[in-house]
Amino acid sequence: MKITASLTSLFTLLILVLAGLFFLNLVSGSVLIPVREVIPVLFGSEYGISDAHYAIIREFRLNQALTALVSGAGLAVAGLLMQTIFRNPLADPSILGISSGASLGVALLMMFTGTTSGQFFLQNGFWGSLGISAAASAGAFAVLLIILLVSRHIGNMISILIIGLMISYIGGALTGLIKYYSQKDDIYAFVLWGMGSFSNVDSQTILYLMLIILLALVAAFLLVKPLNLLLLGERYAFALGSHVRRNQWFALLIGGLLTAVITAFAGPIAFIGLAVPHMARNLFRSSDHRILMPATIITGASLALFCNWLARLPGFDGSLPINAITSLIGAPMVIWIIVSRRRFYSENS
Repeated sequence: MKITASLTSLFTLLILVLAGLFFLNLVSGSVLIPVREVIPVLFGSEYGISDAHYAIIREFRLNQALTALVSGAGLAVAGLLMQTIFRNPLADPSILGISSGASLGVALLMMFTGTTSGQFFLQNGFWGSLGISAAASAGAFAVLLIILLVSRHIGNMISILIIGLMISYIGGALTGLIKYYSQKDDIYAFVLWGMGSFSNVDSQTILYLMLIILLALVAAFLLVKPLNLLLLGERYAFALGSHVRRNQWFALLIGGLLTAVITAFAGPIAFIGLAVPHMARNLFRSSDHRILMPATIITGASLALFCNWLARLPGFDGSLPINAITSLIGAPMVIWIIVSRRRFYSENS
């Protein structure tokens, strides 16, 4: 891959945008904090900074910004992996039913464990968040395990895709039945969780979340060459010496792991995994994963930070649902990119 000046400039611009959005998330909100106070806090200094501003940055905004950054990057890469291995531009991290499994786990916890249990888990800080994350993880990883077991016995990726969609429908149906027999307060709490939020991760948990996502992203980079070969077709990739089934299995594992972990801690976040790979292809006019992988990571992190910033703009009563912001931005963006770049996709399919 030849690194051109235009490619370097575009990556530099994206990194600057990412840094700017990260600082914007720390500065703005219901309380505006000067940049001169933000930078010392990032280095652990409290000198010349009010206790209130220090607490807001360290305990709330920094964790929220870091969660948005790694979640956006992880979901975007998961979407890229799914779109490549299924050769489907409409594939996204939720296509295998993993998000549906997480929702089912949270529904069982919130609405089947006692009176007004949903409100209990939402209002009990660390332990409530831990319980919700554990339930979402259990549901998500249960579905991921089923998909991985199926993928070992079924070689056809289209069949795996259809099975994932059916699992998603089954999970949605079971969740609907649980909601039907639940109390209003629990249903309300579950709906709030389903809207997604980057504010559920505390300072103790964020390090583990970042470590898991970072390791998964490194593993995704190791699949860059096999993913490029898959674009040529499974038979051609096999002829060139690629272990097609093994690479597809690892891509499923990485994409599923990213989706499961992020959904467990941030809730089901819509459209980032679907929209960002299209944005990266459109920006760089390439299907080469050596370019797309880092571009998708930076773009996904930037989009998540931008949506998180919009959700917390001054003037709103609290924070707007992240899912509403990502859908309002992501859906029109995908439509515009596909319509404007239909020739590019037809040439590179």
